[in-house]
Amino acid sequence: MQKTRWRELLMTMFDLFEKKMQSVGLNDAVIRSFRRNYEALLRQETGLIPESEIESVENLPSADQLDAAENASHLLSQLVMIKLNGGLGTSMGLQAAKSLLDVKPGLNFIDLMVRQTLDLRQRCGHPVRLLLMNSFSTSQDTLDHLQRYADKNLASADEVEMMQNQIPKIDAATQQPVTWPQDPSLEWCPPGHGDLYPALVGSGWLDKLLDQGIRYAFVSNSDNLGAIADEKLLQHFAQSGAPFMMEVTRRTAADRKGGHLAMRRSDGQLLLREVAQCPKDDEPFFQDIERHAFFNTNSIWLRLDVLKEKLAANDGVLPLPMIVNKKTVDPRDSTSPAVVQLEIAMGAAIECFEGAIALEVPRSRFAPVKTTADLFALRSDAYEISEEGQVALHPKRAGIPPVISLSDEYKLVDSLDDLGLPSLVDCDSLRIEGPIFFTPNTILRGDVEILNRSDQRATIDGVFENQKWAL
Repeated sequence: MQKTRWRELLMTMFDLFEKKMQSVGLNDAVIRSFRRNYEALLRQETGLIPESEIESVENLPSADQLDAAENASHLLSQLVMIKLNGGLGTSMGLQAAKSLLDVKPGLNFIDLMVRQTLDLRQRCGHPVRLLLMNSFSTSQDTLDHLQRYADKNLASADEVEMMQNQIPKIDAATQQPVTWPQDPSLEWCPPGHGDLYPALVGSGWLDKLLDQGIRYAFVSNSDNLGAIADEKLLQHFAQSGAPFMMEVTRRTAADRKGGHLAMRRSDGQLLLREVAQCPKDDEPFFQDIERHAFFNTNSIWLRLDVLKEKLAANDGVLPLPMIVNKKTVDPRDSTSPAVVQLEIAMGAAIECFEGAIALEVPRSRFAPVKTTADLFALRSDAYEISEEGQVALHPKRAGIPPVISLSDEYKLVDSLDDLGLPSLVDCDSLRIEGPIFFTPNTILRGDVEILNRSDQRATIDGVFENQKWAL
């Protein structure tokens, strides 16, 4: 009887969500995915993965030890590159797609993706696909920029775009769709990168790609400039016969809060544990980078034909673990109603595929631009960009990026224009505080601190090596 009442409650409550989602044109794939997680929420599942249920992962194969790719053109012809391109970069003061940020003068993230795609096409002689998972916030800006590549079949939405979905926020008090008349757009939230799977199905792109003979997908964040479709990794993935491969790299102290790879004790299945899935008492274990040595770079390799089979076997839904995030409907107003946001992680699909594998990759394949400090370093001579669109540290850096620390006045992208750009190719670390301007002749070497605690902008010119300059 109790089970019957619970199902009646679910049908009544979910009907409200379904109607709301249908009213904005969301497809059945994302509605089914949301329903699965909503049911889990009503069952009071937490999505938590306690330490007692997992083991650490050791001795993964390394990308550095893989054999060089041999005659990989037939594999490239079956590849699609998918870039997650839904972010605006609001934390850096942006109101447009983050991928439109200039890396070097006149060259942004999107331009690099196009260069990489065209290089792959030239090398394999096939029209390798680039597919951008855009959001409603990034779609128009991105497509407008891509018009310059119309002659390369990389401009129109039906050639390059897959839309990210949105899902309703849940009123924490009533478990119903939250309403916020002051700004109805705040009633919705992104479902996390795990939306990749329902988006592929609901958009029709999964069937379209398979019909075109595309079997493999390489998926990564658009702001991770180290994530390129490497033929050596593609060959390893294809030869492994695995349905899913996650790229992981060694955790450092800076990665203690990032999702880590683990193995389920009960069946030896690889899984991903995010910080929101870790019980509070287990947080010391979560942050132990020796115990859990590998973190998810959010770059994955996927067999599309196996994905279709998996979806067919699960009523069109990939059974991803749910992540519960508790927030307020207006994130800038702590007094606004409490809501629950249900998210799914793309990498969490590793536990959905029997035989899924992980590959340790060098840190150079994980080069996300999350802050202005990242962008400042990237724009300097410490990094080089090839004609093929590959971003790499200058050879003199020996694979080690400079460590940059900028004070709060440089939090927004526009502030970098007032900072100038010194030479950092020989700089190990740089700390900047206060209003500073570097002339183009400035050279920084070793460990340098430039501190200006006055209100007047200080001009820095010359060579500074292992020294602290303060005003």
